[in-house]
Amino acid sequence: MDPVIIEVAVNGVTRKERNPAVPVEPDEVAADTIRCLDAGATVVHTHPHSFGDGAGPEEVAERYASAYRNVLAERPGAILYPTMSGGPSIANRWDHHRFLAAEGLIRCGCLDPGSTNLSSFGADGLPTATDFVYTNSPNDIRYMMSGCGELGLGPSFAIYEPAFLRMVLGYYQSGNLPAGALVKFYFSGDSGYLAPGMPTFSAPPIPEALALYRAMLGDADLPWAVTVLGGDIVDTPVARLAMEQGGHIRVGLEDHSSAASNVACVQRVIDLADATGRSVATAAEAETLLRLPARVAR
Repeated sequence: MDPVIIEVAVNGVTRKERNPAVPVEPDEVAADTIRCLDAGATVVHTHPHSFGDGAGPEEVAERYASAYRNVLAERPGAILYPTMSGGPSIANRWDHHRFLAAEGLIRCGCLDPGSTNLSSFGADGLPTATDFVYTNSPNDIRYMMSGCGELGLGPSFAIYEPAFLRMVLGYYQSGNLPAGALVKFYFSGDSGYLAPGMPTFSAPPIPEALALYRAMLGDADLPWAVTVLGGDIVDTPVARLAMEQGGHIRVGLEDHSSAASNVACVQRVIDLADATGRSVATAAEAETLLRLPARVAR
């Protein structure tokens, strides 16, 4: 069986008020990323130290670049990628990828192929009183898919709901999917992602939910991974099933905000890999397994 790729989401929406171990500033992100890579991770996803303040794509890109340059100077094989940004248009939200790719700092692109309610239920038993919907329209998705193809970035898909996977499979079946895709099944834990409380989105990390996604994939030749937003994927039956079925694992303080550290999350996956007879992918193996486009000399 192929080696398991370990992805780490080192910070995300988790801030030091929730967990003092989370890296936030660029030097912290770079140092923690290197520790995770040395522990056995090969793919690292980060959020910037400042977010949602109306900065343009070039300024947002620099916030990532200040960490990524330091990482790649020490670990040139690392596979790094950012999150979505804020703003009124898909260009505002995604075009920092263009600046990071132009400098050769990223190999993948963040691509969430659908819309969902990233909310939770409150103490009164009612969903969060908000009009916020995490929205990626069909035209937004076309824009991001086109951008990944143009820039030679492997699209890293967050699959919050089955409809998200339908979108990816439509591109795959029509021959329009950019090279280097990783399909990640995002399950939801017992606590909210953006706020405390039972989440309103996704499915719990149960075997039946993984079986649905696997059935939808069918014979599509796409690498896939699992994670839990608001929980520890390794504590669920889905993690072992993924290991046994050839899937990959995403962990980190973004998804499991109460974990001891990102390195501790990586080590738990390595222990599970040992227990199930899977080896852990090196950077070169991960690049091959994901079929990432060749690096472009810049």
